[in-house]
Amino acid sequence: MRIANLSGRLTLLIDDLAVDVEKASDGLFSADTQAVYGRWEEFRAWAAAAEAQLPRGTEFDPADLGSPAPAPRQLIAAGLNYRDHAAEAGFELPDRMPPVFTKFTSSITGPVTEVSLPSGGHTDWEIELVVIVGAPTHRIAAKDGWKHVAGLAVGQDLSERITQLDGPSPQFSLGKSFPGFAPIGPWLVTPDELENPDDLELRCTLNGEQVQKSRTSEMIFSVPDLLARLSSVVPLSPGDVIFTGTPAGVGIGQNPPHWISVGDELVSTIEGIGELRQRFTG
Repeated sequence: MRIANLSGRLTLLIDDLAVDVEKASDGLFSADTQAVYGRWEEFRAWAAAAEAQLPRGTEFDPADLGSPAPAPRQLIAAGLNYRDHAAEAGFELPDRMPPVFTKFTSSITGPVTEVSLPSGGHTDWEIELVVIVGAPTHRIAAKDGWKHVAGLAVGQDLSERITQLDGPSPQFSLGKSFPGFAPIGPWLVTPDELENPDDLELRCTLNGEQVQKSRTSEMIFSVPDLLARLSSVVPLSPGDVIFTGTPAGVGIGQNPPHWISVGDELVSTIEGIGELRQRFTG
């Protein structure tokens, strides 16, 4: 199943066409995309039972898509979750828990956007698999991790490195939370739609040149393991968003460092899910 946030309304995507959920369900489910995660199992059961009777969907413009989780209670991001990225950043591999930070939810946008670059900054790219939580999750075992996942999306952890590394101690969350710095989408894909949700190709290009390519099977902490470790400390709620880390190839790791410039186009793609497309303005 794929669900989207189309022009601010909860939408089912069937054969690449959009079906408005509130209308198709006669009001059983609201148009509020974020609210559906609180009724996730009920919604999945309704969608499965109703699919054959749903009206034919309509075509849509990807530019009208918003984040499939536009207002999570929590957005948690994992750092150094790929060995090659830890190496390019000059850090030892995490053993018990990856470094954890947040991106403030005001930075969340949809998949096709224009992003205004901070003046005088060094803005960097980080493609990431995004997990959207589908059930209350606290102190779970890793073997049960996928049961707590509503679905997966593509994310970009855009990062302004000067702000991130400024001052007596790093300001990770501030440097990663400028407006538009957390595009998520293009929609949510449930794990059962993917042949192997633990092994998906990620690819990121800047102006058509490949800058990152890896597979999620290269993560140090897999999705189920990450959920188990995070939930051993923090109770996770339905609709919460988890950025799972980025592979090597970010701008700060190049020699010399390479930053995003005005006019650049960044395309981030994950196998079986879809792509994000960001253009950058001054």
